[in-house]
Amino acid sequence: MIYIRLRLKKRSKIKFMKKTFALVVTLFVVFLFNAQDKPAFWNDIEHFKQINKENPPQKDAILLLGSSSFTMWKDVGDYFPGKVIVNRAFGGSSLYNLNFYSDELLKPYSPKQIIIYCGENDFAANEKLTAKQVFNRYKHFYAEIRKYYPNIPVDYVSIKLSPSREKLWPQFIATNSLIKKFMNRKKNAEYIDITKGMNDKNGLTRKDLFLEDMLHMKPNGYEIWAKEMNPYLK
Repeated sequence: MIYIRLRLKKRSKIKFMKKTFALVVTLFVVFLFNAQDKPAFWNDIEHFKQINKENPPQKDAILLLGSSSFTMWKDVGDYFPGKVIVNRAFGGSSLYNLNFYSDELLKPYSPKQIIIYCGENDFAANEKLTAKQVFNRYKHFYAEIRKYYPNIPVDYVSIKLSPSREKLWPQFIATNSLIKKFMNRKKNAEYIDITKGMNDKNGLTRKDLFLEDMLHMKPNGYEIWAKEMNPYLK
């Protein structure tokens, strides 16, 4: 009897250990799957959702979308007194990412105007991309905007010539040219050129406008952007 009890106890212990091990493996697989399954910038989009839940964005605001040059413009509202601005740019994003999250970035806001700064990171992520390919990404995102908001003003801020990405300047300039022509053909659409304002008297990009990384801008760089953008803001 004692022998049988010991065997039963041993079997019960083994079953418990097997179940525990199986549970641990299952939890690990689920965790690993979730970690790998999340697309790029998932957390940024979830953060926006949480912000919107806690503090619903005002309708008829000016919606900023794009990459880190907008993301880092934390005090953008101070540059445009009297304007209500909702900044939903996320650092490192490309036009590819804006298309991927187009529903999440557009549907919740009901803006009176959308301003975009994006495209620089498309080339940074893949230098083999052509201007036409990145331009097509922009056209697709513009079409996504028009599905939700057929008539509101949409503005594109030209790709800046960041000194740290000088080898990509030809692609930046070509993309700017294509988008400018495209926007000029559309109703309620504007191309905002900030590159000329960022040049010195010799027509060269002013490095003093940039932080040490020669990619992101100092306040005096944003002052130039505000000056160029202000006439277009509704």
